[in-house]
Amino acid sequence: MQTNQVDYFPIFMQLILAVGFVAGTIAVSNMLGPKRSSLNKDKNFECGIESVGNARIPFSVKYFLVAILFVLFDVEVIFMYPWAVNFRDMGFEGLLKMGIFMLLLVVGFFYVMKKKGLEWE
Repeated sequence: MQTNQVDYFPIFMQLILAVGFVAGTIAVSNMLGPKRSSLNKDKNFECGIESVGNARIPFSVKYFLVAILFVLFDVEVIFMYPWAVNFRDMGFEGLLKMGIFMLLLVVGFFYVMKKKGLEWE
């Protein structure tokens, strides 16, 4: 099967349309939007609380480790949904593959527990 440059024309047109829409929306809102500036409006603002102190506070590595482990085990659950939907079509082979997948997941979970990765200090 051979492809020509003409086959990519719809993709190129969609890209141009998307970029043009975003650029046009930004330009129009910049031209039509209000332009009132004051000392109070130009202050740094976050969550309705005045900023006090340095913003570069060191976080514990445990915080990031727990976050990464949450994402890891959450993504594992995402892989289970298509398997559950197609369970009958895959038969015993699908059951065996999911069993191996779950075994690896449980081994990883016990490894994290043994290393005390989920304990907060």
